[in-house]
Amino acid sequence: MKALVFKGPNEIGLEERPIPKAGPGQAVIRISLTTICGTDVHIVKGEYPVRNGLVIGHEAVGTIHELGAGLSGYKTGDRVLVGAITPCGQCNACLGGNLSQCGGVMGGWKLGNTMDGVQAEYALIPNAQANMALIPEELNDEKVILLADIASTGFSASESAQVKIGDSVAIFAEGPIGLCATAGAKLRGAGQIFAVDSNPVRLEQAMKMGADHAINIGQQDPVAEILKLTGGRGVDVAIEALGRAETFENALRVLRPGGTLSSLGVYSGKLTIPLEPFAAGLGDHKIVTTLCPGGKERMRRLMELVLHQRVDLTPLITHRYKLDEIVEAYSLFSQQKDGVLKVAIEVA
Repeated sequence: MKALVFKGPNEIGLEERPIPKAGPGQAVIRISLTTICGTDVHIVKGEYPVRNGLVIGHEAVGTIHELGAGLSGYKTGDRVLVGAITPCGQCNACLGGNLSQCGGVMGGWKLGNTMDGVQAEYALIPNAQANMALIPEELNDEKVILLADIASTGFSASESAQVKIGDSVAIFAEGPIGLCATAGAKLRGAGQIFAVDSNPVRLEQAMKMGADHAINIGQQDPVAEILKLTGGRGVDVAIEALGRAETFENALRVLRPGGTLSSLGVYSGKLTIPLEPFAAGLGDHKIVTTLCPGGKERMRRLMELVLHQRVDLTPLITHRYKLDEIVEAYSLFSQQKDGVLKVAIEVA
């Protein structure tokens, strides 16, 4: 089979690999559609360490090719969505409700991190009973592929922050994750939603996803603008969706006393908390972090939102490539060329 392999920082390529075999509790799926995630770009650049020779990628739709012993409720040929996070469902973290932290810090993220991922023709799925969600016939691959990671992650920002009806929410960075965070804030019943970015294409899409105000940081000071629009009060929830110190600080600066900063970004380098907006630690602020929720029940619930037309993520897929063209797709996505939001990689 063909698979995209990480060979070292800034070096990837397609290689021939044997089709994996399913052991007990595992399944092999034939990938039909996958995507490139911002985290994949961090890996390729060497900003997030993985082993050389790893098949990368963690967002997949496919059909079951082989089932290992011990699985029930599935058959070969079933079309399934697999989350980016594949918890075992049985360890202390999973049983305590922290599926993303299965087995240890970030342990739920296995595909394309600690084991071969899904930017390939076939992929081995661990703990398959807990992680393969059957796709309703009414939904095509593109309708559900973004649920595997960016939608689950983006929506989780408002869930972790416990956004309430009428809350004001600011989203810093309207990349694919931020756009889904915008949609998630709307789904949770937020009142005023502020979208912050420097890219006019992304800001325009954010307005379509539910934002009320588009703030271009190339033209305005986002902190001053948000404080002005909230009458100096600040927002109830600020979401950081980029992973940079400056956006984290700006998110903190627009929070009202007692507000919540919900962080989704993948940070590299030093992150500090400025004392003044943090009220020297006495402002009753809350800082929460969330790794993409996973597991088949999460995928099922997200598909319910799509099935019943509560959300449509297909406008975020702006470019489509074949697996043979995936290196070219990485170049486009990592350099944010041609108004790209999300790239779909057609495999089968």
